[in-house]
Amino acid sequence: MRDRSAPPSRSVALGLARAVDTLLDRTVAPGFTHLGLAVRRRLPGWPADPAPGGLTGHDVAVTGASSGLGRRTALDLAALGATVHLVVRDTGKGERVADEVRAATGSPASARVWRCDVADLDSVDAFVDAFVEAFLADGRPLRGLVHNAGALPPSRTESPQGHELTQALHVLGPVRMTERLLPALEADEGRVVLVTSGGMYTQRLPVDDPEYTQGSYSGSVAYARSKRGQVELLPVLASRWADRGVSVHATHPGWAGTPGLDASLPAFSRALRPVLRSDAGGADTTTWVLATESAPPSGRLWHDRRPRPTAVLPGTRPTHTDRARYWRWVADATDLTP
Repeated sequence: MRDRSAPPSRSVALGLARAVDTLLDRTVAPGFTHLGLAVRRRLPGWPADPAPGGLTGHDVAVTGASSGLGRRTALDLAALGATVHLVVRDTGKGERVADEVRAATGSPASARVWRCDVADLDSVDAFVDAFVEAFLADGRPLRGLVHNAGALPPSRTESPQGHELTQALHVLGPVRMTERLLPALEADEGRVVLVTSGGMYTQRLPVDDPEYTQGSYSGSVAYARSKRGQVELLPVLASRWADRGVSVHATHPGWAGTPGLDASLPAFSRALRPVLRSDAGGADTTTWVLATESAPPSGRLWHDRRPRPTAVLPGTRPTHTDRARYWRWVADATDLTP
């Protein structure tokens, strides 16, 4: 007779853990908060932390690294041994974060600052040209590229090339930058991470109006649409870059307290202040994806170290044709061959 007092088998425990994890994810409010991360960390099967020093000898670039999640990601990657390249618009702020990195690691060479406005394709090209000349000329590879730079404009704004700002900053700039850095990334089986947002779950892929020229403009809707675009490009980019040995991932940080959140959604930030994640909690999965010993499967959306569905609300999952149309728009805007 089975001893009912005996602990459940590991398979049963893992099954229960997966059920709890899924429940947290689908109900959003607890799962996206610091409570969700705290619970998941204690469940059986929580993926192991990256090995100490696991990024020693590797270089990683992080956009938007002058504050918030970008700053924390740079600090956490450097703590694992990486040399971090802070790709920022404001080099003064970037240097202050670089000084933090150097102080934390005790290495003057652990951080370097580069100027780039990711929404401006000319600025992206200038950054890549400078990066290649100063850093890659000796053949040093790039282990990771984190596309963290973000903005939520209150009114419709255009990039210097005439594209709606959130699409330019969150989609067009990152795609153009990655394409140009592929030679450096493929030399170290590079991992590319698009830091997205759970807000994308509320929106469809804007295939008919990617530039948001129709209807009344909402910054939060535009932001979510562009983040939906990031996620829906994952299978396209994973296939495109697979032959180069480069993987691509999206991570969403949950609800993390950052200066950007305070500035762009102050009411939301104030209302949820008690349950918001720390910057470290928000950056955890991005750091894990880049530093875990074997690259996670390419083309997935990750949250709290687990792959997640990309659509949960009715009508938000695009068709293959929708995704192809959107990719053609991105390719045309970035001067790529689809």
